[in-house]
Amino acid sequence: MAVPKRKTSPMKRGFRRSADALKDPSYVEDKESGEFRRPHHIDLKTGMYRGRQVLEAKDKA
Repeated sequence: MAVPKRKTSPMKRGFRRSADALKDPSYVEDKESGEFRRPHHIDLKTGMYRGRQVLEAKDKA
């Protein structure tokens, strides 16, 4: 069984755990519709992704 030679200091432990915190999701403004969407995601209202029509647009009804 592997046993650490030295105790991990609280500072080093904190460095390791710094990525565990939850971050707020980022949003970008869509160039065509002006709506906010997640980066690298399809705009669900228009159905566009990277300038191409991927899905059918949602109806207003």
